[in-house]
Amino acid sequence: MTKSKESMPDVLIIGGGAAGLSAAQMLGRSRRSVVVVDSGEPRNAPAEGVHGFLSRDGIKPADLLAIGRGEAKSYGAAFVRGRVLAARGDVDQGFEVTLDDGTQLRGRRLLVTTGLADELPAVPGLRERWGKDVLHCPFCHGWEVRDQVIGILGNGPWSVHQALLFRQWSSDITLFLNNRVVPSDAEAEQLAARGIKVAAGTVESLRVEEDRLRGVALAGGPDVAVEALVVGARVKARLEAFAGLGLAPSEHVSGMGTYLETDADGATSVPGVWAAGNVTDLKAQVLASAAAAAWTAVVINNHLMAEEMAADLAAYRESLSPR
Repeated sequence: MTKSKESMPDVLIIGGGAAGLSAAQMLGRSRRSVVVVDSGEPRNAPAEGVHGFLSRDGIKPADLLAIGRGEAKSYGAAFVRGRVLAARGDVDQGFEVTLDDGTQLRGRRLLVTTGLADELPAVPGLRERWGKDVLHCPFCHGWEVRDQVIGILGNGPWSVHQALLFRQWSSDITLFLNNRVVPSDAEAEQLAARGIKVAAGTVESLRVEEDRLRGVALAGGPDVAVEALVVGARVKARLEAFAGLGLAPSEHVSGMGTYLETDADGATSVPGVWAAGNVTDLKAQVLASAAAAAWTAVVINNHLMAEEMAADLAAYRESLSPR
């Protein structure tokens, strides 16, 4: 990299979701120059609304992002559409990312807010209903399907917990074991005590009529009527582009997927690189992701300030030295 650090933007933010936009706003308010790289593929794009976000409950995901971009731009943040393919650099020389169109961008610090990708089970029709009547989080979507006939698609050991959770929103719950889940004796007792039905067999497909989920088709058996289906999908941290920096995903203890380990302030194992949002926290909802990123932005600002202070102090002392 030949460009001097002084001419680089202060922070490159990779990912323009709630976390990235929150950080961009905070850094802009701190009078930092910021460039946000956004591929335009937010994880919650299929959802009809964002829930549990104080003052924005029910807002369409695209509308929330549009508001966030406008606020960040009002504080000077610049936006570049593209996907990062590779990253290199260090805290001393700055960081460089290469986009899918060949564009190269540089920054003094790097913030990764690329989020997660959902890995859905290979059930025909499942992805087409994702975010509509195929759901995953009771706190995000439970209210919208309250008192409906709800199925839980077995996809791992956490599926029993999902069934027990969704029982709070509906009294008509069926756990489809899907040859993926074997409840323990204690779990079987809990399911029975809560009146949750259990269906054996493999789920082959979904029955959809008039653009609404109507049932689940089991191999060798009749359809089971449901109005909503819950899936605990595995998730994958979007980190492939940052392997050259030494960033690697870790398996989460829950078994539900991968994430990027950071400290409490969002610092990664690579000096000068931070991360925030779902890429670091599988359980974080939109509001929590935005809040975490705002704090990480404060930490990045302070890190830059310390570097600037050290440089100014050295220059000041040099000015006092005898010639």
